[in-house]
Amino acid sequence: MTPRPAAARPVGTATRGTTHPNRLRRMDRWIAAAHGAELRRAAEPVAVDLGYGAAPWTAVELLHRLRRVAPHARVVGVEIDPARVAAAAPYAREGLDFVRGGFEVPLARRPQLIRAANVLRQYDEAAVADVWRRLCARLAPATPDSRGGLLVEGTCDEIGRRHVWVALGPEGPRTVTFAARLASLERPSDLAERLPKALIHRNVPGEPVHAFLRDFDRAWAAAAPYASYGARQRWQRAVRELTADWPVVDGPVRWRQGEVTVAWGALATRG
Repeated sequence: MTPRPAAARPVGTATRGTTHPNRLRRMDRWIAAAHGAELRRAAEPVAVDLGYGAAPWTAVELLHRLRRVAPHARVVGVEIDPARVAAAAPYAREGLDFVRGGFEVPLARRPQLIRAANVLRQYDEAAVADVWRRLCARLAPATPDSRGGLLVEGTCDEIGRRHVWVALGPEGPRTVTFAARLASLERPSDLAERLPKALIHRNVPGEPVHAFLRDFDRAWAAAAPYASYGARQRWQRAVRELTADWPVVDGPVRWRQGEVTVAWGALATRG
């Protein structure tokens, strides 16, 4: 993979680098389902694992998962810390490369996918909009036959049981997805601790994301009789109730995976 000419210095700061194998499986599974067709249509589909951390496991896993739906996909792990790039180099292979960089995404070809998991957690909320604009500008553009590239930015816990992410296209934010290992939840609002930086400080009365989680908890409580059939059945019933008042954009196939995706505009902060 040919990098772009090097910038004076990469844009951004190094994350803590914490990573674990299989941590991003829920996000990857959703990407493969939601964006697999776009990756297959691209002549040379490139995906970026931005800020993969101290070990390259998430980039290795992303390649494996994407190639199930797009056999010609390539993955580039991008890290701002040169020591992490050097440590990942032995894992490079056909279809997988590692380069130093940051939010400028130093690739010659605009990627069809940028995945940025647990990267913005350390940044101020005020920085998010600018980072999103930078990354969306690097995505493959929309065409008459394609919606363009996809940026998936979000946060998960250390072992990937709870995860919330925002999906953005070249035009900006599209959706918010909540995903969980359902047996780990007491109530849906447990996911609030994993809201991405754009939303986590907005989980207060008067803000849409707070109202959504409140309504989700109420629907979950109302669905308690379904718990005897399992947490999955209870989740599906609760999500179905949510569709009466919230623009849920996916369906039962995804709900069975412990997911629900909502239009960004319904949860975006007021003002």
